[in-house]
Amino acid sequence: MEYSTYGRHMAVDAWGIAFEHLNEADLLLAQMVQAAEASGATVLSVQSKQFEPQGATVLVLLSESHMSIHTYPEKGFAALDCYTCGETVDPRVAIEAMLDFLQPSSFSEVNITRGMGELDVRILNAIERLEAQL
Repeated sequence: MEYSTYGRHMAVDAWGIAFEHLNEADLLLAQMVQAAEASGATVLSVQSKQFEPQGATVLVLLSESHMSIHTYPEKGFAALDCYTCGETVDPRVAIEAMLDFLQPSSFSEVNITRGMGELDVRILNAIERLEAQL
């Protein structure tokens, strides 16, 4: 069987998030697994770290690649990313599920098409993203 090198990578910086959504590694882990599964991805393993005095990191290893979040609750900030190989799993679905949970007041995203030669990079802020959807 021959595999495609095609992949989609989505990175999001999200601001204005409630402290309690960002400072509980176990809660974030559960949300990340649900988001990954909602996208159709296969979760292989999960690792999380609760930092003191605040902050968390969650890494989700997917059969299709990975998903991660790094939080700064004192700043209301989260850095998310999701990279999926192939065409069957859309990282946007997983990221959207996380944004629905986090409810940021603003965010910016970078979408990268990988594995097809030159990287195809698209940077969108929330307004541009809404306009693109219309």
